[in-house]
Amino acid sequence: MSPAGKYIDANGLGVYYEVFGEGEPLLLIHGGTATSRSWASHLPAFTEHFRVFTPDSRGHGRTDNPTGELDYRVMADDVAAVVSVLGLQRPLVLGYSDGGQIALELGIRYPGLARALVLGGTQFRFSQAYLEAVRTLLGIAEGEEVDPETLEREQPDWVVYLHEAHGHVYGSGYWKTFVRQIASLWLTPLRYTSEDLAAVTDPVLVLVGDRDEGALPEEAVELFRLLPNEELAVAPASDHGFIETKADLFDELALDFLVRYRE
Repeated sequence: MSPAGKYIDANGLGVYYEVFGEGEPLLLIHGGTATSRSWASHLPAFTEHFRVFTPDSRGHGRTDNPTGELDYRVMADDVAAVVSVLGLQRPLVLGYSDGGQIALELGIRYPGLARALVLGGTQFRFSQAYLEAVRTLLGIAEGEEVDPETLEREQPDWVVYLHEAHGHVYGSGYWKTFVRQIASLWLTPLRYTSEDLAAVTDPVLVLVGDRDEGALPEEAVELFRLLPNEELAVAPASDHGFIETKADLFDELALDFLVRYRE
């Protein structure tokens, strides 16, 4: 499915997005270090039912980041601005991993903006298992800062990906800045309260793999209990990467929820 890429000005950013299909609007928010192109394998399933919008998040892909920082709250503001500028009327929103964190913030900060939210691989606090997984990925110990040179030496394939996916706006060396920004985003405590979560009045699907190494299923159940208007789907034999390794299952679980709220 060929992309139809466009740019809009929203919340002080030049936001790149792609749009596919016809019908009620569905906004897909990708994970950290991914881009809008990461949804390619899911588009055939979603465009059967929706007009699908896939923006690049702040500092990712072809969207700029003039503040030089990444913050889930600010990124939720970005999404709200995109919805406003595009004139979308209460779109459905699906976010995965960092995209799920952004969607959760959207529900907290902008109740009623979305018709319904899917929070895939999403947390409301960072577990020790999650922090250890992030530090392993970044090649750092607790209290250390990420070192791009070490990553380049020890994870060259990932660095090549980061360079190719995120060098469009700021050039070939941007990946070094980007990994420092993403490390700060991933390691800064969320500090949600029960009152924050009670503010999410939109219908929500919490979607997680039963072997997710970061968004632990037992914590997904706790998040499910804390949200006022929620459903829970746990994918069997599935880790954080099941959005790709079991894409058909992911799409089936998400669509079962989304189709019920499209009108």
